[in-house]
Amino acid sequence: MIAVDTNLLVYAHREDSGWHQSAYACVEGLAEAKGTWAIPWPCIHEFLAIVTHPRIYDLSTPESAALDQVSAWLEAPNLVLLSETAGYWAELSRLVRSGRVTGAAIHDARIAALCLSHGIAELWSADRDFGRFPELSVVNPLIR
Repeated sequence: MIAVDTNLLVYAHREDSGWHQSAYACVEGLAEAKGTWAIPWPCIHEFLAIVTHPRIYDLSTPESAALDQVSAWLEAPNLVLLSETAGYWAELSRLVRSGRVTGAAIHDARIAALCLSHGIAELWSADRDFGRFPELSVVNPLIR
């Protein structure tokens, strides 16, 4: 199963992104495929925080449009949402220790721990910071 990171969701949503068309095609392809795909819940929270932030975008996405976008993704019948499970804490603490993760990078460790604890085969992301978690296969589908 493929999981999608925040940056691809943002690029797919924001038409002013230079990566919009490619990211949109990636997310649309997953949503329309027969196989399952996933979004970690923290990525949905971060998506909402980024696209509605007036200091990130001069014309930020209105809250209602951002919520509608998430609702549209959630309607995909083949979408799995990744949340914390019984083994999550052990995975997160292991990644924090092995990757020497602190500060804001804890968010990336959280995404990695969710993916690993759910058996995700591949995380699609344009974020190179996931390289500190070599056990997680990370692919940037925008530069294939």
